[in-house]
Amino acid sequence: MRKLLYALAASMLLLTSWAHAAPDLRSDHPERYTVVKGDTLWDISARFLNNPWYWPEIWHVNPQVENPHLIYPGDELALVYIDGQPRVTKVSSDRVVKLSPKVRSEPIDTPIPAIPLDAISSFLSDTRIVDADKLNGAPYVLEGEDGRIITGAGDRVYARGEKPANNVGIFRRSKEFRDPETGEFLGLEARSIASGEIIAENSDVLTLSLRKSSEEVRIGDRLLVSEDRRITTSFVPSPPDDDIEGRMISVEGGVNQIGQYDVVAINRGEREGLEQGNVMAVLKNGNLVRDPVTNETIELPSERAGLLMIFQTYEKMSYGLVLQATRPLSVGDRVTNP
Repeated sequence: MRKLLYALAASMLLLTSWAHAAPDLRSDHPERYTVVKGDTLWDISARFLNNPWYWPEIWHVNPQVENPHLIYPGDELALVYIDGQPRVTKVSSDRVVKLSPKVRSEPIDTPIPAIPLDAISSFLSDTRIVDADKLNGAPYVLEGEDGRIITGAGDRVYARGEKPANNVGIFRRSKEFRDPETGEFLGLEARSIASGEIIAENSDVLTLSLRKSSEEVRIGDRLLVSEDRRITTSFVPSPPDDDIEGRMISVEGGVNQIGQYDVVAINRGEREGLEQGNVMAVLKNGNLVRDPVTNETIELPSERAGLLMIFQTYEKMSYGLVLQATRPLSVGDRVTNP
């Protein structure tokens, strides 16, 4: 009898786990929704699902619709049931357009992004995680033309070191990341300052013409080869394939409290199996309280307080964008599978 009860209990736990590992429709989900400019895939997913990261499991491609994998402003989405399972698909527009003999000019539509790209654009195109030796060994700025110590776009600067390439980026040493639990070095953040072209080389002194700059170039800034990065905009929200647990180790801007659309760094990366588009839950650390009986300091259990999506991965760490925050989050809060 006891074995039977154990078997039933195990079955119930298994069924419960399956129930949690499946798309969960919101009770107030729309039957149809028209995409508007400014929408993101995450926003739309959250209109239909309590767990938006399961969007790929309910998205149904309609081969009769042009670009069925992409969603554009003006598209109409409908919730349908196929073989008894809920699916969201694009439906053809019934609009009738009256043509007249005159020239029409219309902007080319672009598909909606998964998350707000303006919040992460600099991390996708400019900021890098590098080894300290690579940055310390790179050519460095000596001074600007006419002895200036601060320069910008349109100016010339002089640098010293081995020429890396004709087209270079100018980077400034930023944060050094270490694992808060093991102390392992995870990477050094190099922040992009400017870009330019090396126009002359005299021994180990390089003359550089600055094309553009986001900040003033200063003495000591480093030159790295410009990367022709392919900027990913089509993130697909999904849970990690394996169980991953880590911590938020930094936040962009140095703020004390972390909220929606803040960029954070976490101490897990490609070697742990993280991929772009992976969604992770943020667990807020429990408060420390003193036991009135034993006088011990007790940490209360962590509570789920937000969601973030990984948008840039490196070997030992990653950057993520906070998409939901039910309370202020902090550096040190845990992240885990949603």
